[in-house]
Amino acid sequence: MMDRRVVLGIQRLSVGYHELRHQPRVVARDIDVSLYAGEFVCLLGPNGAGKSTLIRTISGIQPPLHGTVCLDGKPLAGYSARELAQRMSLVLTQRVAVGIMSAATLVSLGRHPFTDWTGRLTSRDEEAIHKAMAAVGIEDLAPRPLCELSDGERQKVMIARALAQEPQVMILDEATAFLDLPHRVELMHLLRRLAPADGRAILLSTHDLDLALRCADRLWLLSPSGPFRQGAPEDLILTDAFAASFSHAGVQFDKASGAFLRNGSDRRSIALCGEGIPAMWTCRALERAGYQVVNPGRAQTCVEVRVEGETLTWQIQGVHAVQCDSVETLLANLTHAESHT
Repeated sequence: MMDRRVVLGIQRLSVGYHELRHQPRVVARDIDVSLYAGEFVCLLGPNGAGKSTLIRTISGIQPPLHGTVCLDGKPLAGYSARELAQRMSLVLTQRVAVGIMSAATLVSLGRHPFTDWTGRLTSRDEEAIHKAMAAVGIEDLAPRPLCELSDGERQKVMIARALAQEPQVMILDEATAFLDLPHRVELMHLLRRLAPADGRAILLSTHDLDLALRCADRLWLLSPSGPFRQGAPEDLILTDAFAASFSHAGVQFDKASGAFLRNGSDRRSIALCGEGIPAMWTCRALERAGYQVVNPGRAQTCVEVRVEGETLTWQIQGVHAVQCDSVETLLANLTHAESHT
């Protein structure tokens, strides 16, 4: 069972910026939430909602406009920079200019809060560095210059550096921003595994909504016009809180499919008859083409997915029946039929 010990407590928090001779510009307000040991949380919200501002505030980079952030029950302001770095690590979006520094050298910088003025590493430091690199699976990258690594490899090195600090809380701001899809998936599952491994709390700000829904223990939702929401991904979807946080004009979250769909009266209804994986991918193709997929009997046109042995066909049933041998042909026939009505 997850340790429900609160490691980061946020109360009545408002974040934003002080402006010269003006009232402070509040980006997000009235945030009450806790981060627990051993959990992986994703912070989500549309552009401009204040995700990066919240990340900078709860990591101590900028002061709050109102409210408190406590680490282990003690306000952040009560920690020195060294003490805070021994308890909290941060991975930011910006790419770091590292030249020919080796991966192992960068990871070793995570021990800086624990070393003396000479920067000499003890056996305890070396053990923490090795453990961090092993946890991320980058031991083979240790001697390689960072300038020769891919974006995915470099991001793993940055995470290993943060792990080497042995933090109670690890905070990452858009850590998947420069990665392709396979590496984003790999990184999200890595963070999901690292959180309970040593009982640390991990908070990731991200735009990868689908991966966050699949991987996070909880979501924190920021909305430019609505209240702060938090909870298990499934609870936020079932109560429509997730959809409300991303209620942009022209787009809506469909909780039946778990996808964002285009709004508007121009979406044509089409029925779909079929089961299994072929029907699921056919549904996605029809939605991509601008159709609203409904149950059989609720639209004049129906697409039937037929599986006979290893043969897969699509039957368009309407004014005229048409058989197709691929999704591409199906969509082309539907477009052709509409252009002649």
